[in-house]
Amino acid sequence: MGKVLYLDCFSGASGDMVLGALLDLGVPLDGLRAALAALMPAGCGISAARVVRSGIGAIQFEVQDGRGEHHPGGHARHRGLHDILEMIAGAGLPERVAGRASLLFERLGRVEADIHQVPVERVHFHEVGALDSIVDIVGSVWAIDALGVDQIIASPLNTGSGTVATSHGELPIPAPATIRLLEGAPAYSDGVQGELVTPTGALLVTGHATSYGPMPAMVIRRTGYGAGQRQLPGRPNVLRAVLGEAAAPADHGRILVLECNIDDMNPQFFGGLIERLQAAGALDVYLAPVQMKKNRPGTLVTVLAPVTLRDGMLDVLFRESTTIGVRFHEADRECLSREWTTVATRFGAVRIKIARRGAAVMNAAPEYEDCAARAAEAGVAVREVHAAAMHAFLNQSPKGADQP
Repeated sequence: MGKVLYLDCFSGASGDMVLGALLDLGVPLDGLRAALAALMPAGCGISAARVVRSGIGAIQFEVQDGRGEHHPGGHARHRGLHDILEMIAGAGLPERVAGRASLLFERLGRVEADIHQVPVERVHFHEVGALDSIVDIVGSVWAIDALGVDQIIASPLNTGSGTVATSHGELPIPAPATIRLLEGAPAYSDGVQGELVTPTGALLVTGHATSYGPMPAMVIRRTGYGAGQRQLPGRPNVLRAVLGEAAAPADHGRILVLECNIDDMNPQFFGGLIERLQAAGALDVYLAPVQMKKNRPGTLVTVLAPVTLRDGMLDVLFRESTTIGVRFHEADRECLSREWTTVATRFGAVRIKIARRGAAVMNAAPEYEDCAARAAEAGVAVREVHAAAMHAFLNQSPKGADQP
């Protein structure tokens, strides 16, 4: 069964709330400190303290200066997109973490450029350019990667209401950048005065969630709470994160299909294109040969992705390939539920992926990487290990299945 993370945004979401909830789920603070060390100026640090919000214990995450003091929106140097991307590139993060964090900031840069009607190169982040927000975004991406989740689902987001003070003056809630980042996601306000969803929170939730709605059928393993800075009258100002395994298929519903035809790109570049699309959250990427105009051979690139990641997919396709146009549409899909079992063979243990529709097994296949590894160890052909694994699976008792 796939590992699922459900974000319950009944009191909105901010960057520190997301990161606090992930730490409460068990992400190690020392590991986070080590991952973020290169981003932190001398004398600055991070902390995670347990606090109470309307009777619920939660983790409050903070960025601190050398005296242990927190500055809301602190270290408020205005940074351009290029500055932030350079910080991320030089931080020594895992490639998939650096890639996802960079794509999030690039998405935010495009939103800000459009709002202020300036080229993206001239965008300077104010609140989100502060060190606190950079740490919240990069740290959350690292923490989600550390949890190893297969699917992130979010509830509709409670935005709050009223106005918020920004560097551009008093603005309505949701702030312009926030409401643009929430496009395609369900949002509402239940009348609470104040900003419940910040730009950073909107960026993180919509940049990771593949679907929205009530909590899916899942085996709950752990629950975490991330605290907001304020106490809200009559409600806990927390983001709830629920970690578990899917008890039913979590990837039904709508997906985005993007396509482009390419006939003028070095074939060596296609590998990098696929890797960047996958790092940006693509569900699948595949290539097919096509015959194009003027009788030139070309390649059809097809990308399947969550509907909310359209901008990120387009950005990667235009930046990493030579295409000058991309077609896209939404499609319905239905997937079989998947689970794993492990069988013992004379070559060693091999995992079997089982696909079901309801209670009926539709397909079962040995994991190729396991077969290849056992074959290399035993000095035999991969097909021999594959056959042995299928024989073991077909002859085992149903109760003998090891369901992780």
